[in-house]
Amino acid sequence: MPELPATATASATEAGRPTTQPRQPISLATVSCFLGVLSLVAVLCFHFPDLLTSREFRAIYTEEFARTLLLAGIAAAFITGTVAVLLDQHKRVALTGVCAATGAVLLGGSDVPFDGPISHTPYSLGLDWFVLALFFSALVFIPLEHQFARRPVAVFRKGWRTDAAYFFMSHVLVQFILIVVTATTSLVVDTAKVPHVQAWIGGLPFLAQFLLAVFVADAAQATLHRCYHRIMVLWRFHAVHHSSPELDWLAGSRVHFVETVMTRSIVLLPLLFLGFSQSAVNAYAVLVGIQAVVAHANIGVRFGWLEYLIVLPRYHHWHHARHTDYWDRNYAIHLPVIDMLMGSFKLPRDGSWPEEYGVFKQESVPEGIVAQHLAPFRGERTYDDYVH
Repeated sequence: MPELPATATASATEAGRPTTQPRQPISLATVSCFLGVLSLVAVLCFHFPDLLTSREFRAIYTEEFARTLLLAGIAAAFITGTVAVLLDQHKRVALTGVCAATGAVLLGGSDVPFDGPISHTPYSLGLDWFVLALFFSALVFIPLEHQFARRPVAVFRKGWRTDAAYFFMSHVLVQFILIVVTATTSLVVDTAKVPHVQAWIGGLPFLAQFLLAVFVADAAQATLHRCYHRIMVLWRFHAVHHSSPELDWLAGSRVHFVETVMTRSIVLLPLLFLGFSQSAVNAYAVLVGIQAVVAHANIGVRFGWLEYLIVLPRYHHWHHARHTDYWDRNYAIHLPVIDMLMGSFKLPRDGSWPEEYGVFKQESVPEGIVAQHLAPFRGERTYDDYVH
């Protein structure tokens, strides 16, 4: 591990109390634009389900649910946009939302014809996964972060477009990622078998399998995470994730594509190798998706002893801190006990939070999703390029 400069430390906030400074509420025009564009994309998913929707994700929701949600989204986009225009609030943004909702209606709206069955295509985009994940994440976490904000971070903070682009990429390309991950793990799983262990784990009740899967997956993830921090060639990719100067529900999406494939492969490998059922693996996938958002969220609630059982915002925020004492700490994403076993657990007992986030030299990671994806491949870099 490299020696970090003492001047890069950042003190914690006194007593770790969440800020009382309110964030500006989202305007009606922004809500209209958000819902209008999502509604338009959703209608396109109905028109081209074989190309724009994920086969795996389609099994989770029903057509009736999707149509009902689409109708509500279109109606809300029209109402909020119209009110914003009448109140003379961000007219261009509001009209964008109204026009997008109008386009959704002209293309069929919630009554868009759907003949089914959906033809099987080897490759498709996960636009349905993107629309639903973005809608429900924003619906839950934007109000929570407004009400319980740890820091006065604006919804449209610096870098939000970059993080939104990562969110879009990771969801839309979900099937391509699954193909790559499956290819990297199937060979090992098919050639190296432990039938007795697989039979024992496969015979466990679902809840026991799920809890064991969380422990196994988090142990694998935390070990790889430590490698990301200690091996230079891996840190170049992982530095992208640490480059955000602010943390909120969207910031956790900032992950280099190479890191995404590596992490999912390393985590999935022991789960398949040990014979966990598909239902247990699927349940874990849902958990990691939720907890990855929660861990980065700008929520300053004190959870007390619960912070020592599961990874919550304050725990993971210290991992992202520009603080020399925490640069090599708190690698787990689910269970702090993993860090306790690895000797990397560290959490202030006084409830304090970091004051600064990001890599020690912010300029070492460029801005924008394209530049950040190219950066790890450009020239030889050392830790000094990031910390001195």
